[in-house]
Amino acid sequence: MSFRIGVVSAGLSQPSSTRLLAQRLAAATAARLGGDVELDFVDLREHARDLADNLTTGFAPPALRTAIDKVVTADALIAVTPIFSASYSGLFKTFFDVLEPDSLAGLPVLAGATGGTERHSLALEHAVRPLFAYLRAVVVPTAVYAASSDWGSEDSALDDRIDRAAAELAALLRGRTTTNRPADPYAEPTPFADLLAAGLPD
Repeated sequence: MSFRIGVVSAGLSQPSSTRLLAQRLAAATAARLGGDVELDFVDLREHARDLADNLTTGFAPPALRTAIDKVVTADALIAVTPIFSASYSGLFKTFFDVLEPDSLAGLPVLAGATGGTERHSLALEHAVRPLFAYLRAVVVPTAVYAASSDWGSEDSALDDRIDRAAAELAALLRGRTTTNRPADPYAEPTPFADLLAAGLPD
């Protein structure tokens, strides 16, 4: 069975630890799923100006529209944000602000975050998880936070957290009977004769 996973990274620098965590989460999930897995990466730093334009005009420029479509038509989402002032970044929040209502409803989501210190790890639970709950997505139990001390540390538990979260997302994906790809409302139109017959008296 094939799966397509959208991978959103809100890292601002290049190279970015946020992008690196997104890549590791995506690779671990793909390994857990096996088979045919397509990963669609969306780096929000490339769409910062388009996101601002979308907020003020109500219309997404073509590049941003493509990025949005990668997310809302995916079978699952991996979303990673840096933590600023004990919450997700403004760029991260803006992207999800411009999505259509219910576009993520029922979508399996793995949430991750990066920060300078372990003290900000609870931002995933008090900020990021409630955001996706509001959007009616299905967030896996394990959220993955990576502090600066996690990178390059041999005794870090980061690998274990990544693997556990990836296993949860893979299990959730395998258990789905439908995808998040929007249905075409005109794919099966009611024949005109049936519409006429429904309006005629017996």
